[in-house]
Order: sequence, then structure tokens, then C-alpha cells
Amino acid sequence: MIDLRTHLFRAWFRLSRPMTLGVRAAVKNADGEVLLVRHTYVKGLYFPGGGVEHGETVMVSLGRELEEEAGVKLTGAPDWVGIFSNHRVMRNDHVCFYSVEASNWESTGIDPVGREISEIVWCDPSQPPEDVTPGTRRRLREMTEGLAPDAYW
Repeated sequence: MIDLRTHLFRAWFRLSRPMTLGVRAAVKNADGEVLLVRHTYVKGLYFPGGGVEHGETVMVSLGRELEEEAGVKLTGAPDWVGIFSNHRVMRNDHVCFYSVEASNWESTGIDPVGREISEIVWCDPSQPPEDVTPGTRRRLREMTEGLAPDAYW
């Protein structure tokens, strides 16, 4: 169930930005686990990420969002996975998705749990928690089962 704050935020985005672009990444650790985050304002576990702001490149946005939401600083180039339509969730929204290997990031040393993030979870990508979002589950299945990417998030 989506709360009123989330509905208002999405309505504002639709009015202020006719098309939106976001970034997300599958951040992996040395054990092959992936990092997922739980937001305070919406249910489910997601890959860390967020919106590309005016004047930002996708890579600048990805770096900023990973630091803010996951306490992760990129130290190397992430691998491009694809761009996906997120129209099931929000009309005219698209997500640029990346994969970040363990050798291409380091901890910022800052715990991001607080205002926006309520929990960080490391999980086996082939056995994610039950409450991962449908889009996150699709990407995890594609990663672990070698499935062709679905065009939709």
C-alpha cells in the first residue's frame, strides 16, 4: 500500500517533469550478495538509486544516489545493464540500470539508515527476501538465471 506522501510526490513529479529518468544499481559484495534498501516512504526492498536531477549526468546521479542511499562510493566504472520503462509504476518514467562489482566500490563509512532509508539488506541474488519489489525481482532473476531482459522495470 502506497502512502499519501508517495502519491503526492509522484503527482508533483508528473506535473513538474513530463518524463522522468532514474538510476539504480545492483551493488555486489565479495561474497556475491547484492545490496537492497528499504525506504521509509514506500513498501518493499529496492536496488539503491533515484532520480536524475536537472543538470546531472546519469553517472553523477548514480554516484550521488549510491552514496546517499547505500553508503557506497564508486571507485571504478559500473557495468551498464540497460534502460527500462517504469510505466507500470509511473507514466513516462525510465530507469537506467547498472551492475557494480565488489572491486568497483568502497564504503563511505557513513550509515545511510535514517530519514530516507530504514534498512539495508545484503542478500543472495538467487534467493531474495519475499518483499522485494516486482521490478527488483525481475532484474535479480535475469541476473541469476540468464533470462533475457524484460523491457519493463
